[in-house]
Amino acid sequence: MTTGATITEVLNIFFRWLHVLFGIIWVGLLYFFNFINAYFSKTLDAPTKEKVFPELMTRALFFFRWAAMATFLFGLILLYINYLGPDHVASLNSIRGEWIILGGGLGTIMWFNVWFIIWPSQKRIIEGIKTRTPVHSAFLARSTMASKINVYLSIPLIFAMLAASGHFIHGSWYWVVGVILIGFFIASQLYVLAEKIGLKN
Repeated sequence: MTTGATITEVLNIFFRWLHVLFGIIWVGLLYFFNFINAYFSKTLDAPTKEKVFPELMTRALFFFRWAAMATFLFGLILLYINYLGPDHVASLNSIRGEWIILGGGLGTIMWFNVWFIIWPSQKRIIEGIKTRTPVHSAFLARSTMASKINVYLSIPLIFAMLAASGHFIHGSWYWVVGVILIGFFIASQLYVLAEKIGLKN
């Protein structure tokens, strides 16, 4: 049994652990918002929504946005340790590196959507419900669209991160296109299921 782990190896697994942990929280809440809460909230009457929505969304969005931030920052640290630092273990020009670029690019778009579109819009919506002040429908539309984009991007992102960990050694363009198309199809079917599930059960 080997016991002589280097500092780089210890930091790598530690930050990878945190990266995955906060990624689970972030994406889990993303799916909760899109496949559960979006449909459940439509069944609430105005007085119930006024009481439930601000309390629920304030708490959920706190964990959502900060989990997104933590995932993003730990991802940058891992990018440096594994690909850019003096003791890097792989090159961004490798197949593994290409999958990391894809996954990191998708993750960055998702992080941007959370902090600069979803959260500012939801903050206005929550405040409007609390104060009984009408909020322009554009805020809800903008937030919903950004959230849906994140759902569609999240599925190819998960594949890319698994592939970059060494579980998939193929990186031809048609693999990337195939993963994106399959991921988008899965996301679309999850929306179909989410819309029907309340009617069936």
